[in-house]
Amino acid sequence: MPAETQWALVADAQHARIFEARRHGAAWVERSEEALDEINPASHDQGSERPGRVRESMGTIRHAIEPRLDPHRAAKAAFARRLAARLDEAATGALYAHLLLVAPPAFLGDLRAALGDAARQKLRGSLNKDLTHLPLAELAPHLAAIPRD
Repeated sequence: MPAETQWALVADAQHARIFEARRHGAAWVERSEEALDEINPASHDQGSERPGRVRESMGTIRHAIEPRLDPHRAAKAAFARRLAARLDEAATGALYAHLLLVAPPAFLGDLRAALGDAARQKLRGSLNKDLTHLPLAELAPHLAAIPRD
């Protein structure tokens, strides 16, 4: 790996693409072998039922109880952990020197929390936008504009 190889993970809660540039300012190339897609249906399609009920200690009033963990949210967090594990593995294997993250705000938080030490040390910047739908030609200016830490 050249000393300046950069990776950019562009992801949302269901899709991830990794791009590589051999040096700062070089053209970005999609690493097609790194693309990941996750099928994550809505919570009600994953077996969620109506919330349980609880009675008040006095009277006949009943209240709904929200589940502690929404299955849809849990699947998003699991996908973030899978991506972070892949980034850690690549960082440990010295496949890149610098890392950029691009994801919607909530998912970006999940990714940052799941990153291990190897990838976290190489993290140079992030952008909290959903750009997974953009083709590379439109994505490249966004990657170039990310402030580097």
